[in-house]
Amino acid sequence: MMDGTAGVSGHRHADETLLDDPALLAERDPGGMLRFTASAGAQVRESAALAAEANLSVLGDDGRPRAVVIAGIGTAGRTGDVLATVAGPRCPVPVIPHRSAGVPGWVGAADVVIAVSASGRSPEALGAAEAAHRRGARLVAVGAPDSQLQSVAERARAPFIPVPRRAPARASLWALTVPVLLAARTLGLVKVNEADLAETAARLDADADRCRPTAESFVNPAKSLALGLSGSIPIVWGSSPLATVAARRFGDTLSANARYPVVSGALGEAGRGRVGLLDGVFGGLAEGERDIFADPGDGDDDGIRLRLVLLRDGGLNAEDDTDEPLAVEERRADAVQTLAERRGVRCDVVTAEGGSALERLASLVAVPDFASIYLALAHGLDPMAVPAITEMKELANQ
Repeated sequence: MMDGTAGVSGHRHADETLLDDPALLAERDPGGMLRFTASAGAQVRESAALAAEANLSVLGDDGRPRAVVIAGIGTAGRTGDVLATVAGPRCPVPVIPHRSAGVPGWVGAADVVIAVSASGRSPEALGAAEAAHRRGARLVAVGAPDSQLQSVAERARAPFIPVPRRAPARASLWALTVPVLLAARTLGLVKVNEADLAETAARLDADADRCRPTAESFVNPAKSLALGLSGSIPIVWGSSPLATVAARRFGDTLSANARYPVVSGALGEAGRGRVGLLDGVFGGLAEGERDIFADPGDGDDDGIRLRLVLLRDGGLNAEDDTDEPLAVEERRADAVQTLAERRGVRCDVVTAEGGSALERLASLVAVPDFASIYLALAHGLDPMAVPAITEMKELANQ
C-alpha cells in the first residue's frame, strides 16, 4: 500500500448485492451510522425538550436584536443555513451563518450570537462565544454537556442548551438545529410551533422506516438513489432556497460518508454557469461518444458520467413571500430536467412534502442522508471512520 493510504479500505466498484443483505450491511457499518441516521426524529423530540428546559426567555428581555450570527463549522454551520432559510425573506433582522473563528467585526451589544458545536470544543464556536461575551452581545450556546462551550456560556451567564453526544456530528443535524430554531423563535424571528416539530419528527421517522436496511432496493428510496449514483459524478441542485440547503447537505454527506466528489448548490445560480457541466466531458459530450454496444466495463474510466439529483421544493403555496415567484422556480426545474434528458444525463428527483418549511426540509434531507451511507457501504467503506479526516486533524494540529 502506498504511503498515506494507511487505513484506507474498500473497493472502487459498488457491490449492489450487498445492499439487500441486512446482516452484511450491519457488519460493514460497525459504527452504526445507519442507526444514528434513523434517530433523526428522536433527535428532534429530545432537543426540543432540552431547549424547553433551558432559560431561553432571557433572550427576549432586551427586545429584537439588530442581527443574529450563528457560529459553527461543518454540520453545526449548516444549522445557520437552516435558520436563515426557515426564517425566510420576511425575517425582520439579518440571520448570518459564520464559519470562522471569532465573530464579524461589527458584532456588538445590539446583536445575538448563537454558538453551535456538537463536541462543545470546536475553535470556531468557542472563539465566537468568547468574542460575543467580550463585546457584550447576547449569547446562546448549543453543544455537548460538560464541555468547554458550556463553561464559556456559564461565565457569560448565557443560556446553554445541552445536546448529548449520541452520534457523530454529521449524523446530528437535527439535534443541533432544533435548539437554534427555538432560540430564534424566542427572539421572534421564526414561527416554529410544537405541531411543526412533531410533524417534522414524524416525517423523519417515516422516512427512516422507508429507508431501513431490511427494505429491499426496489422499495427503498435511499438504496435506489445510492445505486443510481454509483460510479457517477453527482450534481445536486436545489430548486429553492430551502431545497438548496438540502442540496448542500447532500453534498456534505456524499463527500464525508461515501467519499464521492460532488457539485452542489442552487439551481438558479447553476443556470448562470454550472449548468454547462451537462455539455461537458462527463455529460453530453461523453454520452454522444458512447458506444451503445460496448461492454460497460470496457475503458479506463469505466463509463464515469454525471448524475443529476434535483431537489424540488414547490413551496407551500403560490402566495408565499419568497425571493422569486414560485412559477419561476418550477419552470427552471422543469428546464434543467429537459436539458439533462436531451444530453442523456440521468436525473433523480426528490420532491418536498409537508405542511411547514421545517417538515419540507426534512423530507428533502432524510432519503439523501441514508443514500450517502448506502453508497459508502456498497463500496466497502465504513461511513463512520474517515481516515483522511482524522489525518487532516492530526497534521493541522501539529
